[in-house]
Amino acid sequence: MGVCVGDALGVPVEFSSRAERQDDPVTDIRGYGTYNQPPGTWSDDSSLTFCLADALCDGFNLTQIAEKFCLWFTEALWTPYNEVFDVGGATSRAISQLLRGVPPTDSGGSGERSNGNGSLMRILPMVYFADHLPFPELLERVHQVSAITHAHPRSQMACGMYISIAKELLEGKAPDTAVADGLAAVEPFYEQPPFQQQRSHFQRLNSQLAQLPVDKISSSGYVVHSLEAALWCFLNTNSYAEAVLQAINLGNDTDTVAAITGGLAGLYYGYESIPEPWREAIARQEEIIALAQRLAQQLSKPDHP
Repeated sequence: MGVCVGDALGVPVEFSSRAERQDDPVTDIRGYGTYNQPPGTWSDDSSLTFCLADALCDGFNLTQIAEKFCLWFTEALWTPYNEVFDVGGATSRAISQLLRGVPPTDSGGSGERSNGNGSLMRILPMVYFADHLPFPELLERVHQVSAITHAHPRSQMACGMYISIAKELLEGKAPDTAVADGLAAVEPFYEQPPFQQQRSHFQRLNSQLAQLPVDKISSSGYVVHSLEAALWCFLNTNSYAEAVLQAINLGNDTDTVAAITGGLAGLYYGYESIPEPWREAIARQEEIIALAQRLAQQLSKPDHP
């Protein structure tokens, strides 16, 4: 729900400039705007997060995850109103590959230009395997799930860092500690090829990130920018609402940066911290909660794969 509410708050103002958001900051849930959708409508960010969670209820199976993504694309699975109205280029290309019979291990783009935020925005359900798997195996699976649509090592690293930080939050650590410890935990893995040569792209993810002025934070759809912006918003605010509104009011890729921020803020501050009117406005909210409960139930089974 943390991902979804951030997403829905950002949908009406996606692609607006930072100057526009400064003149007319988002302070509450809105509707219509960019996609002319009613308040509480979420986009592909949440849809693909729910598709992943849905697949994980039956264990970890890349083919099954890929099938859910295809059903979203072709039959509007896990959409608010049976309509797909927003899809990223790399995701669209990868799903087209899957629909042509390419296996999920080969479907994602691996070129430099395949580093949008489309795998990062949907990866959070993978954190719930943290109690079941050794950390190297968790990271490997996260990379595999990213690679269904985004196979470049930089996108895989962004997902790995995000899940590592989320894992630390689930262990009850404060935001700054969770971010520092989460990034430290992945360091030994990302010193190895093929990740080693990508490390310079993440050099701003250090203890100084939170101190950067807002004009140094980009909220574009590039995966490194989105991760930086989400962590910056999370570290510089003190509540779920503040964090996601900060993310949206950066402008540009508002729904995705807010979804990524909202995932972390939801884990840390908890479901009850999400303002009730926002939760109540969310399309299919009861089904989303039921999905979360189903995933929790499946993962509590001792023999869960």
